[in-house]
Amino acid sequence: MEKDLISIIVPVYNVETYLGRCMESILKQTYKCLEIILVDDGSTDSSGKMCDEYAKTDSRVKVIHKTNGGLSDARNAGLEIATGEYIGYVDSDDWIEPQMYECMYNACVENKAELAVCRYFSEYKDRTESGGTDSIVPLTRNKLLDIYIRGNDKYIIYNSVWSKLFKRELVEDMIFPKGRNSEDIMYTTKSFCRLNRAVYIDRCLYHYVLDREGSIMNVSRGERMFRDEIPFWREHISCIRELVSDAMADLALYYFQRRLLFYYIDAKNSKNQEIAQKLIEEIKVDQKEADRVYASGIATKGDRVRRRLFFISPNLYAQVVGLYEKFIIPLRQRG
Repeated sequence: MEKDLISIIVPVYNVETYLGRCMESILKQTYKCLEIILVDDGSTDSSGKMCDEYAKTDSRVKVIHKTNGGLSDARNAGLEIATGEYIGYVDSDDWIEPQMYECMYNACVENKAELAVCRYFSEYKDRTESGGTDSIVPLTRNKLLDIYIRGNDKYIIYNSVWSKLFKRELVEDMIFPKGRNSEDIMYTTKSFCRLNRAVYIDRCLYHYVLDREGSIMNVSRGERMFRDEIPFWREHISCIRELVSDAMADLALYYFQRRLLFYYIDAKNSKNQEIAQKLIEEIKVDQKEADRVYASGIATKGDRVRRRLFFISPNLYAQVVGLYEKFIIPLRQRG
């Protein structure tokens, strides 16, 4: 089988402690036809110098040094010079299994897929969580989107770009929004809407590090939610409506509303009244359109009841959900 070049884009910013682990895992890939693009995003530690050393010792490594512009800007800089038939992303504080790109490439070729998605290890300070059956499952566009929108314990398909391998033509005219977090939402949504066939690999091939001090994921939750995440989910719905169908977009709107209601409960449980009030306002933005969707037959009876209760009284809704979680769910689990 003739092998295509895979471009792996690695944004680098002040990760001197983690970069060695990340790079060793990439350089040891069983798939050798790689273009490894390290984007030094204005690091002030020794990360930039480490990038140059890797380029000296392996001809597959290319280095870009640029002023700091954030994760999206760094990924875009890598995309500009990428020449591979496939595009992959690895965050520099994470690492990957030796067979990751060989597995994903072969799955794409054998299944005539434009995109592969794999499971991943969740790496906490005190434990590692994993799963999977090693099965390989081809998916149509609509099946992939359905899993992505609803969530599914059997298929771990989230918006993170680092768990995916993209055929170049799927993403070559797309960029990440500079200066924003939750940037993967629209990149992944657009690529899913454009493809004909994907493949899911039910095997953990990527090690995703959580809880790293200073990580983007540890910035203010509320600020990120209202400035970036919620607007991106609304854009996600619009994209699906434009490129796929009204029915799939309505499903996305339903699950977006459910997400906001869950966020509201989290805010109330955390006693963060400011975020809770903002979430009430966000839920009301789409009220008329969501009323139509909830009445269309998509929503479960329980979700319809909960939503009606929320609009009668958000505080009463939170109290009822709290009682349900405290008493009813444990009873059901015992039964």
